[in-house]
Amino acid sequence: MDFTFTEDQLLFCDNVKKFLHNEVTADSIRASWETATGRSDALWQKFVELGLTAMLVPEQFGGLGMNELDFILLAQTCGEVALPEPLVETALVATPLLAALAGHDSRCASLLEKIAAGERKVAVGHAVNHLVSDAHIADYLLLPSGNQIHLVPKEQVKLTAQPGVDPSRRLFSVDWKVSDETCITNGAEGVGLLAATLNRGALGVAAQLLGLAEAMVKQTVKYTTDRHQFGKPIGSNQALKHHMANCAVKTEFAKPVLYRAAYTVSRRPLHADFAVSHAKVSAGEAALLAAKNSIQSHGAMGYTWECDLHIWMKRAWALDKYWGHSGFHKNRLHQWLMNPNAKIGADKTFGEQVA
Repeated sequence: MDFTFTEDQLLFCDNVKKFLHNEVTADSIRASWETATGRSDALWQKFVELGLTAMLVPEQFGGLGMNELDFILLAQTCGEVALPEPLVETALVATPLLAALAGHDSRCASLLEKIAAGERKVAVGHAVNHLVSDAHIADYLLLPSGNQIHLVPKEQVKLTAQPGVDPSRRLFSVDWKVSDETCITNGAEGVGLLAATLNRGALGVAAQLLGLAEAMVKQTVKYTTDRHQFGKPIGSNQALKHHMANCAVKTEFAKPVLYRAAYTVSRRPLHADFAVSHAKVSAGEAALLAAKNSIQSHGAMGYTWECDLHIWMKRAWALDKYWGHSGFHKNRLHQWLMNPNAKIGADKTFGEQVA
């Protein structure tokens, strides 16, 4: 079995990565903090033109019909540039949820087409998250109520902005009333879709955390190479080398875990809990270690507001708690490992018989 990404997947990611690195910089992120919404409509339209919002939208609804494994490298790149816009949550979480219901709900089908065309935006709420991200720019909100999922127009909700550690993220508490008119699914189907939504949300966050970790290591290596003391780069000191080496090892070991989770979500979504939780925990640990060691390697400069490292570090702190904190995901891993029927071993890693 070939475990590598295809040439098409790698080429597409490389092209998008170049685009994102040109469009999203520390200066542009800082500038967005001063705007009313913190988001750029022009940048979002470019995402639409590139087909990024339509990647997981089925072809019959105007999308590209791709899957989670096709999108995972792009999600990682979004973390690498600390993208403020909710591209990952839109493409990886909202559109698959709507697509699962589009076959028997015309509202979901119509909304999918408009998301792919860049005419509508959707925010997603879930019981595992206390607040809804980017609800202020959404035309509709997907909100849970017990085993029900509701598609609620923005006119029917009251949003209250809440402060967060990351100034790039816009978080809101949502006050709304449950009604039969907004309900798009309930019962067993609702429970299943909420579980799948949690896994996709955690998968997207894990990918971004991994990208954040890599970016912080690169920034720190550059800083410790450029910064000289006593006539030599401070990065030549063995202690700092060990800090970055530990981060790099942690990140590299988290990558196959993340990609395995994306594969499982795309092929065996009903059995993806353990793989997603493993990825979320591994990526979170990599990002937090990178944040800790990077700020230490920067020294006093790392604690100043002007240091760009803050942007990536605070995003890592925030996303580590989003779509389930580490304790939640470690508990899911524990439950799976203690299952006597769990199929554990190298031959089960990507097999179709994953339990």
